[in-house]
Amino acid sequence: MVGTSDHVLYAAIVFIAIHVLSSTPLRAAVVGRLGEGPFRGLFSLLSLATFAWLIWAHSAAPFDVLWSPPAWTRWLALALMAPATFFVVAGLSGRNPTLAGREGELKAANPATGVLTITRHPLFWGFALFAIAHLVTNGDRASTWLFGAIGLLALAGMPLQDRKKEDLLGAEWGPFALRTSIVPFVAALQGGTPVDWAGIGWLRPVAAAGLYAVLLFVHNPLFGVAPWPV
Repeated sequence: MVGTSDHVLYAAIVFIAIHVLSSTPLRAAVVGRLGEGPFRGLFSLLSLATFAWLIWAHSAAPFDVLWSPPAWTRWLALALMAPATFFVVAGLSGRNPTLAGREGELKAANPATGVLTITRHPLFWGFALFAIAHLVTNGDRASTWLFGAIGLLALAGMPLQDRKKEDLLGAEWGPFALRTSIVPFVAALQGGTPVDWAGIGWLRPVAAAGLYAVLLFVHNPLFGVAPWPV
């Protein structure tokens, strides 16, 4: 199994399953036995271990061609990675009660500020766009399993995270969910909450642009693939 594309698939299935199970009633049963802190520690350890397994399996897999991406997909990937880096930077640096352990931020007078007025799941969108960008530019089987798993988990993780937060927080979650949206800009377009450009500020886009530039610079040396058409 080691050194095959199927190995990547098995690792991807386990990686997804661990995250999905943490959003089912099984989570409450495990937390009841271990406590919230130990559960989060165990979940983080398992997540890191299975992700490392997934990356290792991908690096050892052969290049089994499924399709040959045309050159223009590189430009599409470059375009998608710009908002991806912004969502990751903004999702980690600002208020974000959707993240584990930060539920207390819902008690703020106005919890929906900054990037949360675009989407309440900026980090998930960052990972989803990253995965899509790499899916369209890699036509091999192992990369399809790797980036497909990341993308599927990111997209499915948004409604799963909403359900988990609703179960955990009850009435506290409702007003925040009503004022924000999963899909970017939908809440603003529907009159829920206007985009808080002032709350996003200028530093986060600049930091995201810097991260984007670094990723472009190190991509070829680290992965042996130029991120632009050659």
